[in-house]
Amino acid sequence: MALRARALYDFRSENPGEISLREHEVLSLCSEQDIEGWLEGVNSRGDRGLFPASYVQVIRAPAAEPPAPARYANVPVGGFEPLPPPAAFKPAAQQPPPEPFPPPPAGYPFPPYGGSYQPSQGSDDDWDDDWDDSSTVADEPGALGSSYPDYEAAGGGAPGRYRLSTRSEPSLGPRGAGHPPGHPHPPGGGGAAKSSATVSRNLNRFSTFVKSGGEAFVLGEASGFVKDGDKLCVVLGPRGPEWQENPYPFQCSIEDPTKQTKFKGMKSYIAYKLVPSHTGQQVHRRYKHFDWLYGRLAEKFPVISVPHLPEKQATGRFEEDFISKRRKGLAWWMDHMCSHPVLAQCDAFQHFLTCPSTDEKAWKQGKRKAEKDEMVGANFFLTISVPTGPGASLDLQEVESQVDGFKAFTKKMDESALQLNHTANEFARKQVTGFKKEYQKVGHSFKCLSQAFELDQQAFSAGLNQAIAFTAEAYDAIGDLFADQPRQDLDPVMDLLALYQGHLANFPDIIHVQKGALTKVKESKRHVEEGKMELQKAEGIQERCNIISFATLAEINHFHKIRVRDFKSQMQHFLQQQILFFQKVTQKLEEALHKYDSV
Repeated sequence: MALRARALYDFRSENPGEISLREHEVLSLCSEQDIEGWLEGVNSRGDRGLFPASYVQVIRAPAAEPPAPARYANVPVGGFEPLPPPAAFKPAAQQPPPEPFPPPPAGYPFPPYGGSYQPSQGSDDDWDDDWDDSSTVADEPGALGSSYPDYEAAGGGAPGRYRLSTRSEPSLGPRGAGHPPGHPHPPGGGGAAKSSATVSRNLNRFSTFVKSGGEAFVLGEASGFVKDGDKLCVVLGPRGPEWQENPYPFQCSIEDPTKQTKFKGMKSYIAYKLVPSHTGQQVHRRYKHFDWLYGRLAEKFPVISVPHLPEKQATGRFEEDFISKRRKGLAWWMDHMCSHPVLAQCDAFQHFLTCPSTDEKAWKQGKRKAEKDEMVGANFFLTISVPTGPGASLDLQEVESQVDGFKAFTKKMDESALQLNHTANEFARKQVTGFKKEYQKVGHSFKCLSQAFELDQQAFSAGLNQAIAFTAEAYDAIGDLFADQPRQDLDPVMDLLALYQGHLANFPDIIHVQKGALTKVKESKRHVEEGKMELQKAEGIQERCNIISFATLAEINHFHKIRVRDFKSQMQHFLQQQILFFQKVTQKLEEALHKYDSV
């Protein structure tokens, strides 16, 4: 029999994924197991989604006749104790809803947003022995368990990866009232005083805004000591908010990928030589080291677009073409890392660049330090320092307009990048196969003509025969030029597009964090107008939203700055290579033409 429930109160959906309920309405449940105080089901109008578990009462079937004694009479059937008989249904006005399951505390380590990547928090013991280039971080034994600590332990103050926050204001209201987070008290409850009104929480506890710690920060639940070295400064530049420039800029080359082995040749891997310009000391890193670093950075910086790494490959990873292509992709990745004022100075990135390859102990110490970083989640936003004083405040309406404009820009850029990538890939395929074949067919035809003319033994025709044979060779060489050309011009363009498609995939989550903060500000202003919230508390929410807005606009400006630099350079390179290519083609044709001068 399908699980059903009866609505005890009216409920109006406010977020995507929710469904509305009407009092006494009967719903079909997808599961009786609630998700942090919320159930999933289908209402009488056929809408499917989430709703507060405390707003409904599960309708259970009448108890069946007890089964005949089993062989092991002391073991309950099904492995569970029999459920007690259900309480009789009472009208909503007489029966308050049950206490909902409390939400996770601020700083609770949800999986990182923006993809399926699961960073490892496991032991270092398997760092060099059990993880080869074909494995993923999520495959590490214990990675899942260590990334998702026990909820009760986290809530009870047990030592964990993140220091628990102390809440600066009551964000959920009195829990004894039994109302779900983010919604008014159910009918029959007392009215709230002005000072106890709060901004609602998002229903979807797995949204980017929640997982990134943005909600907890905006609601004032983040606390921690920020060292001067951890501060990330946003300044006002000519284009608006910008990340403060790195006072010691540097670059890092990636060279000489070499195949290395361990365990007496039983395991092979590719190591890349990195040479940072600010140290001049070379280190060797495997792809798994890049992968680990990416996971740390994607988790730590929710409002910064961490560039994506080139994709992994299960087979053929030791082939020369694949190694060359991956090295070029890693070079682009490294360029964007070094060019970002925040990422370039991150401790984890500096450890990655400078720790000697042979010092395993130092590497593991730095790795553990990065994985135990407390300035993540809601606490990360505490590290952001923004301009203060006259003229430094942001107009939230203007910010919303700028972010919406950037959102439309990224959508259009993503579409055009996909189109260009498809067109370039198709054109490269034609050059490598079709154009080469066609030019060589022309060359073969000229060669056949030359061989036919050679049957004439007259001396005065020898020069012509040689000239036509040379023309055939020229067209054959031009076919080879076409086949080799995509490596010089189209492939670099597609490599750049791949890198930017990764950035464009990051920004919806970054924008979602800023939008979520802005929604909380609007809600707090409405509470102040209705006399339900003190002005001071609403101003605190707006101040924290400003910090997220400053950071978001700074990241948008950095993206545009780097985009103009990269595409200017790449288009210049593309056109230069095209000119060189056609100059080579022209040279081949001119050489063939001159052969006829002596005929």
